[in-house]
Order: sequence, then structure tokens, then C-alpha cells
Amino acid sequence: MIKLILVDDHPLFREGISARLSMHQGIDIISEAENGRQLLEQLTTCSPDIVMMDINMPDINGMDALEMVKEKYPSIKVIMLSMHDDKEYILNVIRAGAEGYLLKDISGEEMISAIIKVYEGSKCFSNEIAEILAQDTNQKNDVLTTREQLVLRLISHGYNNKKIAVELDISVRTVETHKRNIKQKLMINTTSGLVRYAIEHRLDK
Repeated sequence: MIKLILVDDHPLFREGISARLSMHQGIDIISEAENGRQLLEQLTTCSPDIVMMDINMPDINGMDALEMVKEKYPSIKVIMLSMHDDKEYILNVIRAGAEGYLLKDISGEEMISAIIKVYEGSKCFSNEIAEILAQDTNQKNDVLTTREQLVLRLISHGYNNKKIAVELDISVRTVETHKRNIKQKLMINTTSGLVRYAIEHRLDK
């Protein structure tokens, strides 16, 4: 049974989703919240597998709540719901750690499928979102040189600078230069962010 908390500030929307998801025997909506503040309060007393929430909400919005959930409860998976299909908006959400991004106009069947996939460990995005991410991946991959992509792959595998240098038969200083260039090109400041980026954009294979 997949335990899920639903977060949205529109009662009618919550009721509609709740009614649809309750038709699936494998999904149990254990709680509902109107905003991020209520969600964080509820997480002190219950342990969902997945939080599915809107981005635009009063008090604590979905973006801020996502970052707080990932910091305090890293094992909880998060699926964001939104009407926004702006690329930068989407990428910011994914960089913050969301496992899914669904547009609100998807069907109930697609939503259930996404919940199951995320629960099983996959990332899941609406078709339109996946296309946007694919375009971004191609653009970023073109920006990185072949050697930089290889360094990024080794970083995602947990290699430190010394191990990367040995693996590629280059100096540690050269590895540091590659990492600095990668961070500048991708506008990512942390190693954990690089790992997440590599996994999300399939550069870890």
C-alpha cells in the first residue's frame, strides 16, 4: 500500500484527486493539507511514502516546502503538481529534488501510473515536461565537452578527485579544473547537485 499525503489549497481539486486515487486499492491517502506549513506539521506525526503537492500555495508554497521536506525527510518522495510548463520553473523544482512533476490537466490514470513509478524508485514527468527536459539535456550535453561528461559520470559514481585522476590518467589539478568548468557551465555549486544532475539527465551511465 502506497501511503500518500495530498497538498493543495483548493478543496475541490483535492476532493477530485482524492476520489480518483481512492479507486485504486494500492494507494492510501493518509492525510491532506492546504499548504506547506500544514504539511510540515503533519509530517511530525505521520510517515508517507509520497507527498504530492501543488507549487502555488499560500503561507509556505510548494517550492519552499519541497526543499524543507528533502532536508528533514530525505526518504520521502515528492511529486509536484502545477499548471506551469516553463522550463526554468520545472528545472528549479527538479534540482530541488522532486521525483516527479505533473501538469494538473493529466488524466487520473496517468497520475496513478506516475505515483506507482515514483514509489518504485523511478522519476516521472508529464509527457510535455519530459520533452522539455529532453531538450534541456541535449543543450547542456552540447555545452559539456566529452571529457567533462566523463568526469561528471565518475563524480556521479562517487569517485573523489584522486580516483578520477587515476581513472582518467590525468592530474588532480586537471580534475579540479574540469569540475570547476562543469559547475560554471551547469550553474551548479555543489557536488551533490552535480550527482543529482547527472542522474536526472542520464549522464551517470
